[in-house]
Amino acid sequence: MTFSIHASGAAKAAIEDVVPHLVDELVASRLTAFDSTLWGADAEEEASKRLGWVEAVSLSRPLVAEIVALRDELRAAGVRRVVLAGMGGSSLAPEVIAQTAGVPLTILDSTAPGQVLAALDEELAETVLVVSSKSGSTIETDSQRRTFETAFRDIGIDPVGRIVVVTDPGSPLDISAREAGYRVFNADPNVGGRYSALTAFGLVPSGLAGVDIDELLDEAEATLLQVAIDQADNPALRLGAAIAATQPRRDKLGLVTDGTHIVGLPDWIEQLVAESTGKNGTGILPVVLLPVSPELDQLPDDLQIVRLVDDANQFHLSERHQGEILVSGSLGASFIVWEYATAIAGRLLGINPFDQPDVESAKVAARGLLDSRPEAVAPAFVQNGIEVRASDAALTESGDIEAVMDALWARLPEDGYVAIQAYVNRIEIPQLQGLRELVAADCGRPTTFGWGPRFLHSTGQYHKGGPEQGVFLQILERTDVDLEIPGRPFTYGQLIQAQAIGDAAVLAEHGRPVVTLTITDDSADVLTLFEAAQK
Repeated sequence: MTFSIHASGAAKAAIEDVVPHLVDELVASRLTAFDSTLWGADAEEEASKRLGWVEAVSLSRPLVAEIVALRDELRAAGVRRVVLAGMGGSSLAPEVIAQTAGVPLTILDSTAPGQVLAALDEELAETVLVVSSKSGSTIETDSQRRTFETAFRDIGIDPVGRIVVVTDPGSPLDISAREAGYRVFNADPNVGGRYSALTAFGLVPSGLAGVDIDELLDEAEATLLQVAIDQADNPALRLGAAIAATQPRRDKLGLVTDGTHIVGLPDWIEQLVAESTGKNGTGILPVVLLPVSPELDQLPDDLQIVRLVDDANQFHLSERHQGEILVSGSLGASFIVWEYATAIAGRLLGINPFDQPDVESAKVAARGLLDSRPEAVAPAFVQNGIEVRASDAALTESGDIEAVMDALWARLPEDGYVAIQAYVNRIEIPQLQGLRELVAADCGRPTTFGWGPRFLHSTGQYHKGGPEQGVFLQILERTDVDLEIPGRPFTYGQLIQAQAIGDAAVLAEHGRPVVTLTITDDSADVLTLFEAAQK
């Protein structure tokens, strides 16, 4: 299946206006030829080290046999369950691949102690852990590796046979894992994490879980000619222009899954586009929507809808989808086209789509809190067991959660958005994600939802480096459940608290309003939040 795109309204006008210039400038063929000058002199050095994803299909082919052989070896040893410890692109791509294939893969991209314990408690004797970290120093994956090593030893299993590592060559993790005797897959160091879907980061965990990764690469390969040619029907050129060059520019991208066979792709697109474009005060903010989300009725002028379908040729005839971008294609094709389109969007926006200059700030703040362990700031007030804090005392002076939310929405500029950030065990309260729909209806503006700390590795860059448009609603949990991290002077509970508080502090330093609600009783407090948002 090739990749199809149909656009109408402002997106169609952008394609008609911009794509001929992209064709004349040979953008597609230059990108395919690793031309690092496409994004300007300031980006050239970084881009020269980040274009390996263009040839990921050919470079990844030799991995397939090695991954399948290891899968067969593990299954022969009675290993049936794969857990992936990874953040950002290291987990989001394998999650989409496994879900679309209908293959079970446990994703561990959280430091919530209850979520880590859940991953440990299920069939540990039949489990293999894949530890994926490009830098080899990601604090979340390092902590999870330590925990699983200890847990395997506690039940008499040598972790060397149950932990597989994916990392860049020469990283701290690469060195230590090889010294310990672990099986290591090295990824191409010339590929950034969010562009790594078709490298070892995407293929090893999904392949071990049972996905036909050779077929995935075939799907991607079938699309390479489409995206490499300098022609007006190149889907990557068309998509890049449609999402980045509307006049006036629509800087928010509503992603709607509507009948496509691909499961979870908007979450992967969200991190790819947000982290690639959200910098220098500009960017594109992806907003993951349901087919019934309130934004589709309100349709703000700055929101461009992308509808993911299985047959764009059929859908584009419908009057219901006027003004939208309709896309369809196989999963492998979708990875390729969106990566190309995002890089092209970076050129149109005048930014470097391969760096993430504001991501480190939240990590530094969290590390500082873990080192200093300051006393917890007293809540401004407590209502129905929910502790309320804010970056600005004026937001909480009402002493009422509903009024606090209204005060936060009042800080929204005309082109603003709300970001809900939930640092909780999402296995226990997955329904919390439903708060997004209620908040969007209540505030009348596009609203995003991110599970913390996962979103710090995706939209976290946009929050700090993108336009100063956002207001932020943090949701934390106070729980008796905690878990030590072997060899570390802090627990998972302390780590996730530091990550949340540190990010709130950095947002406040950037002038972004933040309200933090700490729940103490999952079911009752979530209901209180839902009721407050609906009022």
